[in-house]
Amino acid sequence: MKYYIIAGEASGDLHGSNLMKALQKQDSNADIRFWGGDLMQAVGGTLVKHYKERAFMGFAEVVMNLSKIFKDISFCKTDIANFNPDVIVFIDNSGFNLRIAKWAKQEKFRTHYYISPQVWASRAGRVKAIKQDIDAMYVILPFVKDFYKKHDYDVHFVGHPLIDGISTRKQIGEFKFREKYKLSDKPIIALLPGSRKQEIKKMLSVMLSLVDDFKDYQFVIAGAPSQDYSFYKPFIKSSNVHFISNKTYDLLSVSTAALVTSGTATLETALFKVPQVVCYKGSSISYHIAKRIITLKYISLVNLVMDKEVVTELIQNDFNKKRLKKELTKILDPSKRRQLFLDYFDLEKALGGKGASEKTAKLIYESIKA
Repeated sequence: MKYYIIAGEASGDLHGSNLMKALQKQDSNADIRFWGGDLMQAVGGTLVKHYKERAFMGFAEVVMNLSKIFKDISFCKTDIANFNPDVIVFIDNSGFNLRIAKWAKQEKFRTHYYISPQVWASRAGRVKAIKQDIDAMYVILPFVKDFYKKHDYDVHFVGHPLIDGISTRKQIGEFKFREKYKLSDKPIIALLPGSRKQEIKKMLSVMLSLVDDFKDYQFVIAGAPSQDYSFYKPFIKSSNVHFISNKTYDLLSVSTAALVTSGTATLETALFKVPQVVCYKGSSISYHIAKRIITLKYISLVNLVMDKEVVTELIQNDFNKKRLKKELTKILDPSKRRQLFLDYFDLEKALGGKGASEKTAKLIYESIKA
């Protein structure tokens, strides 16, 4: 069978690579063409375009790059038509993928969606288009299945793929990790400032403003695979700050606490059982637009899944040195940490266990071979 997969950022590349491996197990003749990144490319198939070429964050940034986005959409349609796949699999990345899906459905291609667009967070009116344009939807969060049920759309809850990625990874070991990256014996506070340049610029300076207030700890920046060290270097002005690129899971496995930019990283941090403070600050324009259309009580996946405030969220003006220092101090306190650990274990149960990629691949393959 021929599969065309479209992923749009680092997390999509990760989940896409695991889905590709699972599809290859289901279908020994799988011919896969994809938009993704290095992880998907390592699995095999044909890379059409790397997500680094089209990573735009926020409403304002998207508007500024509309011309390039529309060119990519046109190119993608042509490439799909030439490849003529048995199924198109969209992974998150709703702004781009839903436009392609509308065209693809009209052209009679099978359309499957892995990791739902965040219609449950904003612009729920898009559900009507999804029901029309998507043949099968695979969701990874339990409350998303409930959301779609309210809209009379039956979707598959397959569990969260992060559980597989984290449970199967090989741990480097704390001693070897510290030795390899020349870290001291001080407890580690991990800094996860995001993956895009716009968000890193807004997040990292505030995170690093705490360094002198926590001298008994060492701060380690988790560098995103999409950015070079040269971009982070101007922010690092203390010998108590270290930088490690593209080893976030290894870093989290040995961290005492973490300051985390809102997104998938909040869930990853929780699954590693690391106490965290969730941070977010966007451009003024993007924030005020988002505030008017997003109806959720929380921004972190941890709190959304648990439907309560498990981790503290510092959003926009609340994300400042004073508040961040206060909240970091709290999660270093043993009693607060014990409660977080208990909530994290409940979170993992709610996410449905292992096997998300395998379940999704099996459902996709069986539906198109029928």
